Amino acid sequence: MNINPFLLYGYNGPEYFCDRVEETKYILSALRNGRNITLLSPRRMGKTGLIYHIFNAIQKDEKDAACFYIDIFPTKSLDDFVHNLGTAVVGKLDSFGKKAAKTALSLFKSFKVVLSTDPVSGNPQPSIEFAPQETKNTLAEIFAYLKQSKQECYIAIDEFQQIAEYKDEGVEALLRSYIQFCPNVHFIFSGSKQHLMTEMFGSVSHPFYRSTEIFNLTAISEDHYYAFAKKWMSKNSIKLSKEIFGELYHKFDGHTWYMQRVLNRLYETALATIEIADVELCIAAIVESEKEIYQRLIALLTRNQCQLLIAIAKEGCAKAINSSAFVQKYHLKNVSSISRAIDMLLSQEFVMKTQEGYIVYDRFMALYLKGL
Repeated sequence: MNINPFLLYGYNGPEYFCDRVEETKYILSALRNGRNITLLSPRRMGKTGLIYHIFNAIQKDEKDAACFYIDIFPTKSLDDFVHNLGTAVVGKLDSFGKKAAKTALSLFKSFKVVLSTDPVSGNPQPSIEFAPQETKNTLAEIFAYLKQSKQECYIAIDEFQQIAEYKDEGVEALLRSYIQFCPNVHFIFSGSKQHLMTEMFGSVSHPFYRSTEIFNLTAISEDHYYAFAKKWMSKNSIKLSKEIFGELYHKFDGHTWYMQRVLNRLYETALATIEIADVELCIAAIVESEKEIYQRLIALLTRNQCQLLIAIAKEGCAKAINSSAFVQKYHLKNVSSISRAIDMLLSQEFVMKTQEGYIVYDRFMALYLKGL
């Protein structure tokens, strides 16, 4: 069975990865020269795929390097964070033979490393039992384990801004105190809430201030994206003109996940030639498939929030939401109600603030709202 090359999730090797040549080169160079990276972009721009692409390149060149990807978006506390980190790395830097098991059991005092047998390979495999009351000791032991291994380790922590939401005090300072003394461990701190990430790494009042190199991930260039799309469409005997692709690209500003979702469906159609009407039908079908979800989300909003969200969607990019012209055009209430509504819409990621103005975060949702 032929794989659809326009992947929506996961990473399937360099062949199915579009461009990011310069980004990959830059981040690899920084990590290998001892500079940790803060990777910023809106959701669904391709951060996770890029991280796995970088890991693929690292493990191709450094056979003994260990790469770990940890998504902490679901975590609510330091306990959760430490559990995720420990589960990801403990036992992965050795074979867990008898000697390694003995070393591990002597190193870890705050949690249990329980050895069992893999039913497939027959090799020893570790499982970990954490004690919440020992969280800080456990964190210290995990970093000691990483440092003691003397292996080059690369750890990507996705949605890193989540630690700012923890009720635990001093989490940033605690993590920073261990990270700065592990020269063999290189970090990518990835996040989509750019205002929180910028505060964490760019404010002098935060422990991570200027401790990393900040890298903003933007859209793949139109030319590179078209070359990638044309190559794969041609392999399926589909003709995709640069003009048609350009219309799709500019509709979504090259935002990776939305582009991939449309291209994935267009590839599936196996049409001889893709016309603009085919693109529009494809987008309409995607929006229709998400309609019930959008309706449920809108139902959670107040009337003022909903009116403002629809107004921003209809505007495309709202530059001056407090202006009398915008208020009158969309029959909104006073400036104070708009300020309260936009704060909520931003915090819940219904909208995003760009240099040009406010836009609806979910591009397909924006198209649905325009039709209301």
